[in-house]
This record gives sequence, C-alpha cells and structure tokens, in this order.
Amino acid sequence: MRLAIRVRPGAARAFVGGAYGEDAIVVRVNVRAVDGRATEAALRAVADAFGVRRADVRLVTGTTSRDKVVEIIGNEQELTERAAVLLMT
Repeated sequence: MRLAIRVRPGAARAFVGGAYGEDAIVVRVNVRAVDGRATEAALRAVADAFGVRRADVRLVTGTTSRDKVVEIIGNEQELTERAAVLLMT
C-alpha cells in the first residue's frame, strides 16, 4: 500500500494521525529535520502506527521534503482500514 504523509518535525512527542489536504496523514516526530533524522523517525512512527516492522515501511518519494510517499508491506485490507482511522484521528 502506498500512503502520502506530511511530516511535522520538532513535536513534543511522536504521533501519527490527522489529515493534511485530502489524503495525506500527518506524522509528528520529536526530532529536528537535520541529516534525515526526521524522515527516519517518521518511518518508524508509521511502522508503529500500522503495526508492522520498520523494514516493512519504505520511502518512495520525498527524501528532503515534508511531503512524502511511503510504501507499507502488509495485509492490504487491514492497512487501508488503519489508514482510514488515522486520517480521522
């Protein structure tokens, strides 16, 4: 499953939830956007939120952007249902 995310670095704590635009999920991370640390933290947060291993989450586009597309490997139906819940959080 491919998923659009919007990374917000520098948050008080990591949190995945809420919508950005029409279909992107907001990923708040508690690290600054320096040397790719925010991207790595965002990928870990997405893995935790979807209940998959970090190795099952891959960055597709957006290496240096706050807007990213990730690919999550897992049960497509479960991932889609979880994404719908996270968009509404």
